[in-house]
Amino acid sequence: MTRVFSFFLLVLLVFGCNKKDQSSIAVPTDGSFTIEKEKEAILNTLNNETKAAFQRNYQEWQAYWVHDEDITKVYIDISERSFSESIGWKEISQFVKTFFEEHPEPEPVPELLDKIDVRLYGNGAWVTYMQNDSIRGLKKETRLMEKVGGEWKIAGMQTTIYGFD
Repeated sequence: MTRVFSFFLLVLLVFGCNKKDQSSIAVPTDGSFTIEKEKEAILNTLNNETKAAFQRNYQEWQAYWVHDEDITKVYIDISERSFSESIGWKEISQFVKTFFEEHPEPEPVPELLDKIDVRLYGNGAWVTYMQNDSIRGLKKETRLMEKVGGEWKIAGMQTTIYGFD
């Protein structure tokens, strides 16, 4: 019995060590991939999504999001003592549609981002930045990004609103 167990353990170890890392991606060697190019593409997605949201353009806004049941959107407003969480594309989409219906007038677009902190993980990225909003004050944003069809899209968002001093 011990020999059988040892044999199966050895087989498991051999096959387990030979398994390819599914999370790795092939990085082009033709110079088309650089961290700065990826960061710039992420920055464009974030700025365009923000502009679309503040201008109440749902069709454009939704194009910058991953549309599946695992994405999340969280707002923590310290100054208003409020919290909201939406999970999955259907819930996030409905939250935004409702918000746009209840607040149809466009808002001033915050100063567009030029500096973000990015950690790349293959086809994913963790992004953080601070932004001033003329209506809500200082905000800290965290975004989980995924590269889908060659385009960076938002797969998770957490906004903490600190308000004005």
